[in-house]
Amino acid sequence: MPQTVSLVIPVYNESGVVEQFHAQLRQVIDALPDEFGILYVNDGSSDGTAEELEKVAEADQRVTVLELSRNFGHQAALSAGLARAEGDVVISLDGDGQHPPALIPEMLKLVEQGYDIVQTQRLDDAQGASFKHITSRGFYWLINRMSGTLIQPGAADFRAMSRRAVDALVSMPEYHRFLRGMVAWIGFPTVILPYLPPERLGGSSKYSLKKMLKLASDAVFSFSLMPLYLGLSLGGLFLFLAVLEVIYVLSFWVTGRQSTLEPGWSSLMFVLLIVGGVIMILLGFIGMYIGYIFQEVKRRPVFIVRREYGGENSESASQRVGESRKRELTDR
Repeated sequence: MPQTVSLVIPVYNESGVVEQFHAQLRQVIDALPDEFGILYVNDGSSDGTAEELEKVAEADQRVTVLELSRNFGHQAALSAGLARAEGDVVISLDGDGQHPPALIPEMLKLVEQGYDIVQTQRLDDAQGASFKHITSRGFYWLINRMSGTLIQPGAADFRAMSRRAVDALVSMPEYHRFLRGMVAWIGFPTVILPYLPPERLGGSSKYSLKKMLKLASDAVFSFSLMPLYLGLSLGGLFLFLAVLEVIYVLSFWVTGRQSTLEPGWSSLMFVLLIVGGVIMILLGFIGMYIGYIFQEVKRRPVFIVRREYGGENSESASQRVGESRKRELTDR
């Protein structure tokens, strides 16, 4: 049965790629009976991406473009698109070609079979080991042991979601967003769809080491209290060692051998440095949590839409939010 499908595609500095990607996308969706809406989210691009999106929107009435006021980041851009999407099924994918549109028909079939979430899983084994691949596997190993939410290794932000799954996700208003964890957390029926990522159509990855570390930080401090538990465990260990040291010293006094005790300057300094280092690390952990709380309680929006254009009978996103306030992500 035909259904409405919204495609959410965040882009950032993809000049020279957008039109190629859109041509690939059209080849796939034009052969399907469903009614498609294509929502590009321009995450504050500073190259010619905006001009290419205007051309795409003029040539295809199914295309709507959201322009954010600045670069808010990939997770915020995805959140903006999800908040605006209105289809019975919503599919999010990147616009660089590494999320193959050819998987869309299979994703829709799985949704029709009753799955609320079709989560793709990137298979990188055939591409050999790399720094990003190794660190990614290490991150998923760590987060799955630190949090109570299982996140599939290689899970990408390339997924299909039913309407009720999207509504549940949009209702989660946190500022620091790790959508892969949030999608897993809502717990709706999920199926994993493995895929081999093709080569990028052009350009380079926008996830620098700094951005990857920030995403990892958001994941750890949003989904786990393990750093604090680690601090408690280390504190308990040092307390236990201190008790052993007291017993050891008292044994010299009890046996009358206190004269054999030697001043232990080096060992004292060693202990002080370790304890001081642990205290500073724990204060850092606590500071991170307090910083996250501080940013949450300010209730700033996750994203700001500068303008919306394209599509049939489109209206500005700011008007939609101002009238109904249904999009909770923009009401932070």
